[in-house]
Amino acid sequence: MAASTSEPLCLPCVYHEAFKVELQVKRPLMPVRLSPEQVGLEMLCLCGQLDLLIRAQMQQDYLDMVGLSAMFPRVEVFLIQGSPVDMLERPLMDEYFFHIAKLNQLLVLSQQLEEDIRHLGSHKYIAHQLSVIYQVVSSFRGIQAFSEIKRDIEGNFKQMKQCLVVEEGSRHEPQLAAHYINWILEITQSLTSVVLSLPEELMEDVHQAVTFMSQFLS
Repeated sequence: MAASTSEPLCLPCVYHEAFKVELQVKRPLMPVRLSPEQVGLEMLCLCGQLDLLIRAQMQQDYLDMVGLSAMFPRVEVFLIQGSPVDMLERPLMDEYFFHIAKLNQLLVLSQQLEEDIRHLGSHKYIAHQLSVIYQVVSSFRGIQAFSEIKRDIEGNFKQMKQCLVVEEGSRHEPQLAAHYINWILEITQSLTSVVLSLPEELMEDVHQAVTFMSQFLS
C-alpha cells in the first residue's frame, strides 16, 4: 500500500540579507571616530526621535525646565545657534558614559575570570586576566572598596604568578593551587558585588543622570 502524502503545513521563508539584524554587542558606548556618513545617519535618527518628543511635549524651553540644559549644554547651544561649539568648562555628563563603560568593563572581566578559573583546564592566562582587572581597578580614584582590592592584588600577585610557571618541555598545563583559586574568586565576587550594588562613592559621575530620572519616578 503506497503511503499517502499531504501538503506541508508551512513553507520556510527564503532568507534575504535585507532582513539581517546587525549585532551591537561589541559596539562601543562612546564612538571614537565616525565617518561623515555615519554622523549624518546618527543625526537623522536623533532628529527623528527629538521631533517625536517635541510633539509629545509642546511646552516652551523644555531643556531648561527639566534641567537638561545644564546636563547637556552642547545640545542646548547647538539647538539655539545651529552649530557645535567647544565648551569652556567640561560638562559633568561628559564623564557619564566613560564611568559607566569602566564599570561595565570591570563587571564583565570579573565574571569572565570567575568563569575561566572554575571551568578551564589550564590557568595559563589567569595572571594576565587579573592584571587587566587590576589596571581597571586602578583607574578608579578614591574608591575605598577598590583600593582595598587593589592592595590585595598587589600583595599576592607575584607569588600567584610564580605558581603558574611550568618547566620547559613539561606536558602539564599550569594549574593554580586551591587557596589561590579561592583568593581570586573572593576578588571577582567582591568586585561584582560592589559594581552591582553601586555604593555612594561610585555614584558621583552618574549623580546628575540619576537625579534627573528620580523626578519622574517619585
